[in-house]
Amino acid sequence: MSKFIQNKNLLVLKNISHIYNQDTQKIKVLNNINIRVLKGEMISLIGPSGTGKSTLLNIAGLLESPTFGSVNLCGQDCTKLSEENKTILRGSKIGFIFQSHRLFKEFSAFENVMLPQLIMGKSKIDAEKKSKDLLSVLGLKNRLEFRPAKLSGGEAQRVAIARALANSPSLILADEPTGNLDAISANNVFDILYKLVKSLDISCIFATHNNELAKLMDRKLLLKNGSIDDE
Repeated sequence: MSKFIQNKNLLVLKNISHIYNQDTQKIKVLNNINIRVLKGEMISLIGPSGTGKSTLLNIAGLLESPTFGSVNLCGQDCTKLSEENKTILRGSKIGFIFQSHRLFKEFSAFENVMLPQLIMGKSKIDAEKKSKDLLSVLGLKNRLEFRPAKLSGGEAQRVAIARALANSPSLILADEPTGNLDAISANNVFDILYKLVKSLDISCIFATHNNELAKLMDRKLLLKNGSIDDE
């Protein structure tokens, strides 16, 4: 592989295996997985329920440590990082979007997007501006003060996208973000996220059961029996 291509690797998962201890049993969820994600690439991750997609995303997002193997993000080997340094790297380099938007119900859309910025030390003035800009780009200019209960499913997921982008991450990890939406809302949310990923030149792993959406991405990874097929 050329030096140029190596430098474009944003995320490298190398020889990832993961074992859960359940009572007296050891359950191997992931088996020697190798994935390279290039800068600006949007990859679909598909596979039956229970095959380890969420576990793989958690490992890529530094939320779980693999039993074996290494994670390299933005040129940094994360294997031996302290939990504190993982938290800092995760907060600055990774944005998460979940199937259930996981917005704080007591806060407005605007406040939900501000919070991760304030946690990472951004000033309130800068966080307010970034939040308004993101929500406006996502068509939610008139929903800034709405709490999640007052938003439609599609609107709530757009707020979740804004929150994921709030700290200008290099990588978005999306775990079934359209799974709870109707077909029209799902397509709208996907289109918005795809355009943002490409325009901002960031990377995204998008776990989904929707084969039609998977076909629209740059590459498709099939997770089956703990192993990856790169299609």
